[in-house]
Amino acid sequence: MAVNTIRSLTREDVLPIEEYEKVRRQRRANILDIKRRRRVAIGPHATFYFESYDTMWYQVHEMLRIEGGGARQIDEEIEAYAPLVPTGRELVATLMFEIEDAVRRDCELRKLGGVEEAVFLSVNGEQIAALPEGDIDRTNDAGKTSAVHFLRFPVSEQLTSRFKQEGCEAILGIRHPEYPHMAVLTEATRSELAGDLA
Repeated sequence: MAVNTIRSLTREDVLPIEEYEKVRRQRRANILDIKRRRRVAIGPHATFYFESYDTMWYQVHEMLRIEGGGARQIDEEIEAYAPLVPTGRELVATLMFEIEDAVRRDCELRKLGGVEEAVFLSVNGEQIAALPEGDIDRTNDAGKTSAVHFLRFPVSEQLTSRFKQEGCEAILGIRHPEYPHMAVLTEATRSELAGDLA
């Protein structure tokens, strides 16, 4: 099981860009391995990327590097990404509908209105409904959903104990009538995510 390293992401965690450049190659290699274990594909188009301190630390630094906003940009990036670091009582995921063709993507997203309300995680048969991030409505008035959703799975103390047990059956699913798909988490992924829970 992953070592429990629950911590908040703060301004003090951000390296000066010159220092980040020195460690970027190694950090990138590490983060790709971490992301691989935290990625769950469901059906033909949906992929969940379970976030962590490490994934958000990397994201903040990459945004600072790409946009070059310097010190004034740090607070904006922390405000955007720190809330996606799990608190120890939840799993946090970015759900992406990945369809390369723009016309097809638009067509599919128009069928998936409210999909953010239809996501669940089952732990040994007990279901946890995902809670969409409340920053903006991800489904518009015309019923078209966004290609990106930020979701939280609040995990009780009892379910945390079950989720951490080797061999626990963890199933991630979408119960939308136009996208009814599920996937069983691999043992490697379950073990990795168990480290997010206190």
